[in-house]
Amino acid sequence: MTHPPNAPAAPAARGTAQAPARPGGVPAQPSPAPAAAPPAGRGAWAVGRERLRVAATTEPGRLQILGAVLALLVVAFGAVSALEVSDRASAADDVVGRSQPLSADAAAIYRSLADADTTAAAGFLAGTLEPAESRARYTRDITTASRLLVKAAANTDGSSESAREIATINEQLPRYTGLVERARAANRQGLPLGGAYLRYANQQMAGTLLPAAERLYAAETVRLQRDDESARTWPFLSLALGLLALAVLGWAQRRNYARTNRVFNHGLLAATAATSVVLLWLVGAHTVARGGLESARLHGQESLQVLNTARISSLTARANENLTLVARGAVLTEDGKNDKYEAEYTASMAALTDALATARERADDDAGRGPVDESAEHAAEWRERHKDARAKDEAGDYEGALGRVIGAEQSTGRSFDQVDAGLERALAHEQTEFTRAAGDARDALTALPLGAAALGILGAAGALLGINRRLSEYR
Repeated sequence: MTHPPNAPAAPAARGTAQAPARPGGVPAQPSPAPAAAPPAGRGAWAVGRERLRVAATTEPGRLQILGAVLALLVVAFGAVSALEVSDRASAADDVVGRSQPLSADAAAIYRSLADADTTAAAGFLAGTLEPAESRARYTRDITTASRLLVKAAANTDGSSESAREIATINEQLPRYTGLVERARAANRQGLPLGGAYLRYANQQMAGTLLPAAERLYAAETVRLQRDDESARTWPFLSLALGLLALAVLGWAQRRNYARTNRVFNHGLLAATAATSVVLLWLVGAHTVARGGLESARLHGQESLQVLNTARISSLTARANENLTLVARGAVLTEDGKNDKYEAEYTASMAALTDALATARERADDDAGRGPVDESAEHAAEWRERHKDARAKDEAGDYEGALGRVIGAEQSTGRSFDQVDAGLERALAHEQTEFTRAAGDARDALTALPLGAAALGILGAAGALLGINRRLSEYR
């Protein structure tokens, strides 16, 4: 029986590759190990930290890390300096352009209200027909106070203490003016009721309006002090970052010299120069700004506060002096022994004397002392004329006393006007001194934020260029 030949062996299973023949004498090569995948569950932070650790084992990797740190430090120093100085410059600008003017406006509101009250009483004493000049002065005072109240309200937060005081004055001022008009109407008719209405108006002014105006002035003065302190606060974070950046830059250059024996790296040297300029500029500008603000406070704002106190005291004294004749002894002190308005006049004149003495001590030049000395001289003259008027009134010479109080010449009213004029000149001088000193402080900080940001960017670029110069030596 014939058998067919044996069939060839079945081919290898599909997909199984045969190993290629290896030439004789060639040793077997080990297969490359597959790339290790990151362990399951490791986050991006862990992977990044591992790569950073691996990079730090080589000099190029260390240089890259150093360059990133230097650039970050210098940029952070420039950015933080720009932000902090911008904040100080903004506060200094508020001192010059908002806080101090609002404080001055609040003092002017008080002065206008007090002068209106004084003028109303003087007009009442002049007779049944009030002089046109007196009425025009009263109207001007009320208009000025109303205008400044609108200005203050526009620049004040609606929930602040200042806003509440402004609302109080706005609410009570029409009531006061209404009482004054009733007093005038009764006075024209020769009715004694006019004096009662005028006393009620004065009580409204002294008990509600002037205290609210005084609190408004105090609140605005506190805000001025707060802005002044903010502007003078040292930028400690910027200074610390600047010193740290300089220290790291110095260490980097020393490291570079130790490894290459090259004295200078131009990029790192430029970064150091830029950082040093910003740091010195920061210290110098802030020192100048602090000095200017300190001068504005000592020789401007404090003098203004004392002069405002003196002016308020003179206005209060004048109003009480007029009301002494209006009331004719009808209003007594709480103990019932003395005339109320005469006692308050005496207290206000004492406060005026003390304030003028303090203002003279704080005046730093003859231009500031001159008007204060004139006011003090006329205040002494006022006291003597007032004694003469009181002597005539107590002797029963009412018309003689009236002439000594509201007369055109040799009267206490004339002395009061001269005191007020001197105080106004002194206030104008101190206001100019304050604005000049505070303006110089603000100007010292004006260009620094932009300069710090620009130099910070240039310094970071210099640091990166210096490190890249070293990296190029490894390529």
